[in-house]
Amino acid sequence: MSIKPLAFRMRPRSIEEVMGQEHLVNEGKIIYRMVKAKQLSSMILYGPPGVGKTSIASAIAGSTQFAFRTLNAVTNNKKDMEIVAAEAKMSGKVILLLDEVHRLDKAKQDFLLPYLENGMITLIGATTSNPYHAINPAIRSRCQIFELKALEPDDIVTALKRALDDDERGLGKYTTDVSKQALLHLATASNGDVRSALNALELAVISTEPDDDGTITITVDIAEECIQKKSFSHDKDGDAHYDVISAFQKSIRGSDANAALHYLGRLIEAGDLVSIARRLVVIAYEDIGLANPQAGPRALAAVEAAERLGFPEARIPLANSVIELCLSPKSNTAMIAIDAALADIRAGNTGDIPDHVKDAHYKGAKELGRGVEYLYPHNYESGWVKQQYLPNKLASKKYYQPKTSGKFEQALAAIYDKIEKNAKPNPSRK
Repeated sequence: MSIKPLAFRMRPRSIEEVMGQEHLVNEGKIIYRMVKAKQLSSMILYGPPGVGKTSIASAIAGSTQFAFRTLNAVTNNKKDMEIVAAEAKMSGKVILLLDEVHRLDKAKQDFLLPYLENGMITLIGATTSNPYHAINPAIRSRCQIFELKALEPDDIVTALKRALDDDERGLGKYTTDVSKQALLHLATASNGDVRSALNALELAVISTEPDDDGTITITVDIAEECIQKKSFSHDKDGDAHYDVISAFQKSIRGSDANAALHYLGRLIEAGDLVSIARRLVVIAYEDIGLANPQAGPRALAAVEAAERLGFPEARIPLANSVIELCLSPKSNTAMIAIDAALADIRAGNTGDIPDHVKDAHYKGAKELGRGVEYLYPHNYESGWVKQQYLPNKLASKKYYQPKTSGKFEQALAAIYDKIEKNAKPNPSRK
């Protein structure tokens, strides 16, 4: 048995052997066309672990017969890159798979750039981070960017069967009987990571004693033992983290309680109580707002309860809050109103504060006309009196535009409309 793991040995040798990623490698798609035309350009492949970034690079090299070298932007130094560059000068072209390309430092980057420019090195950068966030623009601008998706279970089952049948690189020399349920479990428990599934299959085969006729039987129980439960793929500092949070808030905003609970579950599995807490309170005020004003204090109470309880019990108050926020009426009018006011201020559209509402609590204020004509609302029966508060140049501005999605804001809207009808700028105010 080779000391190299099965996933390494089963890397595709041609573009036709690549599993999944049909949007890139199927006949007529961009990488397929590049390979067939032998007109390769540098590229960055990004996506979750184990979805085929290295496999595609290996397949490209195998399909084009160019020299293929693999380096890591963190563990390999500039001298290693100099060796690749020397080989490129001798052979005319080298395909360089650079793993963790987002960690490339300036010295290594400066060394590589001329070779990318003249085409002697074709860079295939692999990363799990969004290159638009994580990769230096100098490298990014010289590469095409392709996003890889998590593999479907059917794709992984096909890869597992291929490994079982392959006598040269796979497990074909063993007599095996792997149940459909075991294959499906490996495919689904790996969460789209074919590397994890292949290595678990190899562990299952080599660690299981054959029966009397020499057959190694792999059941679901054995498959579960060998793959365990794959740790949840969620890097708090990575791209997936922000995707989950975005989907979480948008699901609540869209009143989809089931989707919101799913994304809440992902964040809980990642143990990310801090992000959950912050997002729930923000959502309560940003998306529910005045349509259900009590949602904010209740979300905060749920967060405080969760923080005191800790996981796993913290999931209960969090779920309560998520369901309430999902099924609450929605209004973002307060956020829109303050953003509109801030936009005017930042654009320099302010004007002078009217004299009658300026501070009058100092000696000499009256002589300056400060507060002289101010009308004290509590002196009037309804607690309101017509009076201008905005600067003259903004006197007709309407920042708040109420919605009627909730009863509370309906009541606010009625009062607001009544005030707006009765209140008109008084030209005598200066």
